[in-house]
Amino acid sequence: MSSFGTRLAAAVRELGPLCAGIDPHPGLLADWGLTDDADGLARFADACVEAFAGHVAIVKPQSAFFERHGSRGIAVLERLLADLAGTRTLSLLDVKRGDIGSTMDGYADAYLGIGAPLGADAVTLSPYLGFGSLDPALRRAREAGRGVFVLARTSNPEGAEVQQATLAGRSVAQAVVDGASARNAGAEPLGDVGVVVGATADHGLSLQALNGAVLAPGLGAQGATAEDVARCFAGVSGLVLPAASRSLLKAGPQPSAIRAAAAATRDDLDQAFSAAR
Repeated sequence: MSSFGTRLAAAVRELGPLCAGIDPHPGLLADWGLTDDADGLARFADACVEAFAGHVAIVKPQSAFFERHGSRGIAVLERLLADLAGTRTLSLLDVKRGDIGSTMDGYADAYLGIGAPLGADAVTLSPYLGFGSLDPALRRAREAGRGVFVLARTSNPEGAEVQQATLAGRSVAQAVVDGASARNAGAEPLGDVGVVVGATADHGLSLQALNGAVLAPGLGAQGATAEDVARCFAGVSGLVLPAASRSLLKAGPQPSAIRAAAAATRDDLDQAFSAAR
């Protein structure tokens, strides 16, 4: 399999940079007229696959909303990932895993290894036990042609007390970006280690050496506009993947309506990035 960075660059070139969230929270299931159980979850997942597969570059299922339904919910998530595999749309599973030693090995087996039962094209990881603690996951991802997105500067206010703390004049968040940049150095056309940087506020990070992708959550319902994203991430050496979920999914439950909302958002992003160049 080609590298994740290669596949991502090709998908964005063909379908645009929008990352569409798949977040089946209870309120949204109710809005769609679905039951808050595994059966409603399955119908939701099927509609999202129909809406997004082949129409956006990457989708981001939020694992927590599947896990809350127990083993049947996890089975729906497995089927969702399988349905996306082989389409033009990549999958980024939002799990935010992070641990040490053999436990990190276990997470890597579950999500990143060859034949992983919950294998997506990429997953989110938390580096706050030290960036080096992610090495088993990074190694397994590279072997399987998968990618990772490491939390750097998240949009929640509570994150600032850790992520903006400084050591030797460098913020923790910048250290995470620098760790990703080191692992992406020399990769063509793009490295496999992305970072997560919220789009709802100025991040204050140097991203010029990243040579990877920036997942930028916060577009739409969380308040960030396409213009905000273009301004915040000018000069990134890689790709920016603005992420939207509720602003797209509220158009459901008809897949055609969700797809139209995604297309309109993608057009807004194209205009904003073109104007910012």
